Amino acid sequence: MSDEKAIDSKNQTVLVGDIVRVITLDKKFIKTFPEDERILIESMIGNFFKVVAIEEGAACVMREWHDERGQLQTHVIGLDSEEMEKI
Repeated sequence: MSDEKAIDSKNQTVLVGDIVRVITLDKKFIKTFPEDERILIESMIGNFFKVVAIEEGAACVMREWHDERGQLQTHVIGLDSEEMEKI
């Protein structure tokens, strides 16, 4: 983790611990995930997440879910300014 800051789509400062709403995700980025995980990544759009880190100006948020075997799966995604709005 870092003490850096990020900037959201409304030019607001975003820090670790803040809540952001994902407003968009790049389609090319989504396609980098396995096909069965893409719907989970796309479902982040419109939802709220706590910022867990700031890395190179990107606000990192975490998505967790259980797969069909009941095992916990996690993705940490770095959001660019245009992809988030601070709440």
